[in-house]
Amino acid sequence: MSKVFVLDTNQQQLNPVNPGRARILLDSGKAAIFKRFPFTIILKTTVEDPVVTEMRVKIDPGSKTTGLAIVNNHSGEVVFAAELTHRGQQIKLDLDERRGVRRGRRNRHTRYRKPRWQNRRNKKKGWLPPSLQSRISNVITWVQRFMRVCHITAVSQELVRFDMQLMENAEISGIEYQQGTLAGYEVREYLLEKWNRACAYCGKEHVPLQIEHMIPRAKGGTDRISNLCLACEKCNRAKGTKDIKDFLKKKPELLRKIVAQAKAPLRDAAAVNATRWELFRRLQTLGLPIECSSGGFTKYNRTTRDLPKTHWLDAACVGKSPPLEIKAIGMMPLAITAYGHGSRQMCLMNKYGFPRTDPKEKHPKHGFKTGDIVKAIVPAHLKRAGTHVGRMSAKASGSFTIATSKGTITDVGKNYCRKLQRADGYGYTQRSA
Repeated sequence: MSKVFVLDTNQQQLNPVNPGRARILLDSGKAAIFKRFPFTIILKTTVEDPVVTEMRVKIDPGSKTTGLAIVNNHSGEVVFAAELTHRGQQIKLDLDERRGVRRGRRNRHTRYRKPRWQNRRNKKKGWLPPSLQSRISNVITWVQRFMRVCHITAVSQELVRFDMQLMENAEISGIEYQQGTLAGYEVREYLLEKWNRACAYCGKEHVPLQIEHMIPRAKGGTDRISNLCLACEKCNRAKGTKDIKDFLKKKPELLRKIVAQAKAPLRDAAAVNATRWELFRRLQTLGLPIECSSGGFTKYNRTTRDLPKTHWLDAACVGKSPPLEIKAIGMMPLAITAYGHGSRQMCLMNKYGFPRTDPKEKHPKHGFKTGDIVKAIVPAHLKRAGTHVGRMSAKASGSFTIATSKGTITDVGKNYCRKLQRADGYGYTQRSA
């Protein structure tokens, strides 16, 4: 179980406690709930000169999901874990849709807002598109939140998903690095991502996979990444030392697919590589020492400690010198989904680009706002009877929709809802271990 963060009455960070201890403090009236996500309590007294354990926040950046973990440096205990799902792809789709609507209006010579591209200045150095910038902002936001409720003294970041130079030129750092175990982890992890953890020839999944040369070394093939793929043992034996063109001579469509996939870059890896240094620079502004490592180190640390592959466990294993034992038994990571803070679009358009709805309201509806975490207690004689806790969608009619862990509850009256936490742009779900 994730531990509960504790603050004293002056909002000074104390050591996290077990949920049972937090429950005793709340029931006895010695503490109150300060924040629901991450769950934090605040004491009603001041603690003089507390002895606080140093914690390290570890980050495993991803294109779609980023793993976050707070680890006790001395004991190796995972105090808190979360998986943060980004909305970068949704931002890109929204921008594409907006651009399409504007271009459509211009091509039809109907009324439209005049193009403003002539007024725009040159992009600043380090500019990133909104879809990538949102990923960085999400991570920085949560690291800052952790720093407010926990004694964070250092950061570990997976700076590169794959060591590309090492894979292209294995001797870049010496012959010892070339023949070491880490180089193999870099290459294998990259190939697993590139070929979707399946055999390139037969498509089998969940079977042992071997690194295979499409053009055999016996016929002049090299060890470059563009010449490597993954194959199951049966396909690898059947191909032997044949050239891939000879092996797939009777399957031209499969041959074209494999060759195209071998040349194609990893889109998700490209997104991570494009944001890694900007994230590093933004983390530096927080004033904490930063330890950097690669994805190969992360996988090596995880496999040597016999841990399953999840985003939050990858985060716990980030770094060149993690604790010898990662204590994560019974941990229930918090699933965080980025939703944003609403749309700036004034009203919705029809297919011709004309308004089809009234301008949206700027003020909350009946004291609530979409994204608030609420608790609704509906009386037994009504249709939606029961206690429902979750993220709500506010409506002008006063009949709200609540997304709970058990499903979506519709038509809940505003009089039965009580706000637990204000909308902060994220949704939360507690996952099982």
